[in-house]
Amino acid sequence: MKLTQTQIRERIEEIESLPSLLLEATDYLRLFYQEQALPETQLRQRLDNIHCEYGRSSLGGAAPSRTYWQTTEELTYGAKVAWRNSPNCIGRLHWESLRVRDLRRITDAKEIFNEIVKHIQQATNNGRIRSTISIFAPDKTGEPGIRILNPQFIRYAGYRQDNGTVIGDPDQLELTALCEQLGWRGKGTAFDVLPLVIQTPHEPLQWFELPPDIVMEVPITHPDYDWFESLELKWHALPAVTDWRLEIGGISYSCAPFNGWYMSAEIGARNLGDAHRYNLLPTIAKGLGLNMRSKLSLWKDVALVELNRAVLHSFKAQGVRIVDHHTASAQFMQHWQKESKLGRTVPADWGRIIPPLSASTTEVFHQEMHNICLKPNFFPPTSAQNTLSATTSPAIAKKGTQARRCPFH
Repeated sequence: MKLTQTQIRERIEEIESLPSLLLEATDYLRLFYQEQALPETQLRQRLDNIHCEYGRSSLGGAAPSRTYWQTTEELTYGAKVAWRNSPNCIGRLHWESLRVRDLRRITDAKEIFNEIVKHIQQATNNGRIRSTISIFAPDKTGEPGIRILNPQFIRYAGYRQDNGTVIGDPDQLELTALCEQLGWRGKGTAFDVLPLVIQTPHEPLQWFELPPDIVMEVPITHPDYDWFESLELKWHALPAVTDWRLEIGGISYSCAPFNGWYMSAEIGARNLGDAHRYNLLPTIAKGLGLNMRSKLSLWKDVALVELNRAVLHSFKAQGVRIVDHHTASAQFMQHWQKESKLGRTVPADWGRIIPPLSASTTEVFHQEMHNICLKPNFFPPTSAQNTLSATTSPAIAKKGTQARRCPFH
């Protein structure tokens, strides 16, 4: 039936008068029902139910809930689409394979930690890494959501020395100091695994030590240089982001940790190579006997390539899933072409998609990209939601927030 101009105007006014949560719910449900090829009649019935649930009062005469509960199917597909829409991630070709764990009934910190242990075990999968997300209770209006203060399940401590140097990861000085304030004590090595710090709306901060047997680590060796082994380097097998917020259909999940698998450059070019992280390029250049007195020798470039070769060699030798930056680039372009054929936009932040190693030799370097925000999606914590500055002393807290990199790699 063709609508008159008056009817169209009335329909627009009716939609615009809806609360933002219901607008986002409507947008997402239309997407869900369309991509799942479900009947329009079912969509209308579902939207009617959501509108009723939104305005329904809680038991005991409490104020209206002003929310709704997503089905497991809606949650599962929404988490996958959030990965598909994430503009920072080069590995989105595999978005449909994401394993979704619906843990929304869990709100207790100890139970959350127990489920995280299961997540790590299942996702690590003896090195055959599986992309997995665990979604805990949604945020409620008027109170903070569940928070994991660690940026990832597995991070190494950083210890500031009296002479200003750092043993371990300088990126984790803040979190290490907080853990020590809470009573944790590390061994003081360069690769001490930090405990998880969890806060729920009705509990204080609590820290939990990860069982050592579930943290798979890879010793870093080189295929050609035996002296690499004497550096005693290693890195953990599972990259799992823990402090990002998941939004699906107007519902916010502040505790929805997720993992992919590593792109080698994230370890070799960033975690181990960056000057403000482990800063290993001078050490490796010295071992290679490079001329470090002149920039014209490109000693940093040579050391960087050899470090990344070592990471790839080591992960492959241990049977741990990893992808090099050239393969990841080709896979992203495959994803781009697949999505384009389906008539979907691929949101992408060019500066974050481009690998930090040999950028211009990859396919993605030459692709024009548009950094737009589509929902469902993942969002980094804001200063008000999930930064350590709210929980540490002014002497420990940093100003501002750190730049965030790819959630799945």
